[in-house]
Amino acid sequence: MSAHPAEQLRTLAFVGHTGVGKTTLVEALLAGAGAIPSAGSVERGDTVCDYDPLEKSHGHSLQLACAHLERDGVRVHLLDTPGYPDFAGRALAALDAVETVALVVDAQRGVELSTARMGLWAQTRGLCRIVVVNRIDAAGADLPARLEEIRAAFGRECLPLNLPADGGGRVVDCFFAPDGGPTDFDSVEAAHRSLVEQVVEVDDALTERYLSGDPIDANALHDAFERALREAHVVPVLFTSARSGAGVAELLDFIVRLAPSPLEGNPPLFERWPDGDPSRAQALVASRDAGEHVLAHVFKVEVDPYVGRIGVLRVHQGTLRPGASLYVGEARKAVRIGTPFLLQGREQKPLAAAGPGEICALAKLDELAFDAVLHDAPEDSAVHFRPLPIPHAVYGLALRVARRGDEQKLAEILQRLVLEDPSLSVEHDPTTHEAVIRGLGELHVAGALERIRSLHRLEVEAHPPTIPYRETIAAPAEGHHRHKKQSGGAGQFGEVFLRIAPLPRGEGFRFVDEVKGGAIPGPFIAAVEKGVRQALAGGAVAGFPVQDVEVTVYDGKTHPVDGKEIAFVTAGRKAFLDAAARARPVVLEPIVGLELTVPEEAIGAVSGELSARRGQVSGSGTARAGMVTVSGRAPLAELEDFQGRLKAVTGGQGSYTLELIGYEEAPPPVQARLRAAWRPAEE
Repeated sequence: MSAHPAEQLRTLAFVGHTGVGKTTLVEALLAGAGAIPSAGSVERGDTVCDYDPLEKSHGHSLQLACAHLERDGVRVHLLDTPGYPDFAGRALAALDAVETVALVVDAQRGVELSTARMGLWAQTRGLCRIVVVNRIDAAGADLPARLEEIRAAFGRECLPLNLPADGGGRVVDCFFAPDGGPTDFDSVEAAHRSLVEQVVEVDDALTERYLSGDPIDANALHDAFERALREAHVVPVLFTSARSGAGVAELLDFIVRLAPSPLEGNPPLFERWPDGDPSRAQALVASRDAGEHVLAHVFKVEVDPYVGRIGVLRVHQGTLRPGASLYVGEARKAVRIGTPFLLQGREQKPLAAAGPGEICALAKLDELAFDAVLHDAPEDSAVHFRPLPIPHAVYGLALRVARRGDEQKLAEILQRLVLEDPSLSVEHDPTTHEAVIRGLGELHVAGALERIRSLHRLEVEAHPPTIPYRETIAAPAEGHHRHKKQSGGAGQFGEVFLRIAPLPRGEGFRFVDEVKGGAIPGPFIAAVEKGVRQALAGGAVAGFPVQDVEVTVYDGKTHPVDGKEIAFVTAGRKAFLDAAARARPVVLEPIVGLELTVPEEAIGAVSGELSARRGQVSGSGTARAGMVTVSGRAPLAELEDFQGRLKAVTGGQGSYTLELIGYEEAPPPVQARLRAAWRPAEE
């Protein structure tokens, strides 16, 4: 397929809470434009966008999918996004690929959590927004009340571009044809007047014409309408029923006639980071000229078992051509690309070229990664896209393979999952030797586990991550051990005297050699330190690594024949344990700082929930209308089921991030439980 001029391209992302009908709506648009023979069904599992096997089995979207259609010489790119909050990372990625975001609202359920959040994020990214009210023919749907709810959620700028009629059986245009007859509520004339008055406000000349009574044809308002969209001065509301087809043709007509082209939307959020420092970011305006050097942004990565890595990208400047050499991000060596292609769900259609505004994909390029900028000029290596507010992964499970020998396979699968999902992360804890997968919630992590087990055929066991407790000492003490072993031949002998003392929290470990007169020969001092470090790693009272301690070796003895390295390793380890037993050893628990975003009315319940978990609130502030931020701290061990409780007390609207801020002495009951559970290794 050939490249389209930028003025003949449209890009829309359909976002909203799960179950509002985004996938069905995209399917109806594709069928209405003749891009597919007939609309598929989510229930039958034959839609264009839900092509993943797990999506088909679950009956809802799990990932961002791309589709396109042609209408009146215009190519329209449609992005279908998942609606569950747990998959917000994948939905957010669509925002940097489009000019327009369609917020889909269920006519019965109204504005829900994910829809409201995506509307706010779209606004902060400077995107044009429209609201699509779907399922207008549903029984009991109160459409006038729904419109008022939308205006309360997204602003008084939300004005209907069409209105439902005949009980939601059809819609009546309020912009181009204000004489379309009666509707189910409000008058077409009043809606038309409100739209025109809102649009002309962005243009002084048009405002003067309107106030003077000069009739203004809707077609003459195109440029002003685009400006009003860019400035969020108008947010059109369109009514549809994807199932019956009511309003689908009108929505398609709006996209082609009024949705902004890449030349009409707000410019993409490119930045130049001097010396790779994002704190010194400088705004960079892409020209959106097909003849300029290339700037493209990767917003999705998928790993196909047969094709390999596929990067889905938006071209913002220049033209991609088969065989071109491009740099990926800050790489100093260019790579040769293959043929760019359009995506129709899983189906691929090759392109002769891809210019500004085009959404396409490149295959078999292992260098591609999420958020990478592709360019053909070495001086653009410092160019980045303004980072998305991807939510932090907070819920985790530790994974272990069910069969020995599959550890490498698990590592490769986890690497692939993280590559495909920007809000998924994997940690390898060096002390617990666990691979911990973290996501935005239980559903998110459960989906990753299901993918590992069903699609990759790897059996894994999952459990809550081991809490990384630590140990330390609260007082100085001395220790001694003589290691003597005789077994018929050459024996082992080493004797060590040492002192230990606590260090300030966070100082780690310090080893001091104060041995005089060669009581312990120099080569064996390193063996003593090795033994001490073994004791630190194995724990003194509960099996957790020991930290914040200074060890001073001051005396010892050796033997001219039996003095050996292994003897001093053993003597050093046991001398430390001897001293630790007298130094008031304590168990430390990790303390994390939390940043929560919750509804104003839930702040009391959230504070109480933190207090019940031995946590405390340290401050609060306003996040946005109706939402507040709460800062606090709590022991990590008390937060295992916190996400579920936060959802319960905030009606699903609460979110949080956490980071380790240090270690503090655990309460006596916790210490007693951990000590009782420890079974030291046999000698």
